[in-house]
Amino acid sequence: MGFAVSVAAGVAFVLGKPFESVIPLSPNTLTLMGFAVSVAAGVAFVLGKPFEGGLLILFSGVFDVLDGGVARAKGRITPFGGVLDSVCDRYSDGLMFLGIMAGAINGRLPVPPIMGIDGWLWSGYALIGSFLVSYTRARAESAGCRKLSVGIAERTERMLILAFGALSGFLGWALVLIAVFSHITMVQRVLRAKSILSKPSESGIQKP
Repeated sequence: MGFAVSVAAGVAFVLGKPFESVIPLSPNTLTLMGFAVSVAAGVAFVLGKPFEGGLLILFSGVFDVLDGGVARAKGRITPFGGVLDSVCDRYSDGLMFLGIMAGAINGRLPVPPIMGIDGWLWSGYALIGSFLVSYTRARAESAGCRKLSVGIAERTERMLILAFGALSGFLGWALVLIAVFSHITMVQRVLRAKSILSKPSESGIQKP
């Protein structure tokens, strides 16, 4: 968790809280709508339109906040809703980074090399790191860890970095930051999981 998450949560609370209980759509429908907007963001990158892609990423974040808020306001929190949300988030991440890779390779999206590494490759590193952050948490929690949300670059931070990088014309550097920070976050989670799982009483594993 970090400053970016606090700011995003605060903005979402102010803008979305008054409408959560009156929105006629189900939480799962909002999740799917957010996913559709993320797909559109990926398409925008393929077509060489980073500014539009950045705006769509921010717009998709509105649905990402509202689905949980509506579920809580209407008492419709379900295990399946959490699964659907996680699956859509992974697909959204993958399609956005693949869109950047495709746009850079086809020449429509200007992502110059940084530190001698092509922009499309930085997008690949960012994609791998993003997936590993989520996988590490899921695997550690299934092994017995409590909620493992440590790290400097959770999904909210990564999406904000990507969106503002696209909007400001520094998409390449945004990819570098996401690639580096996501792998650091993965290492942080692995180390935290090792610390917890080495103590059975903390990981929730009963002693014989």
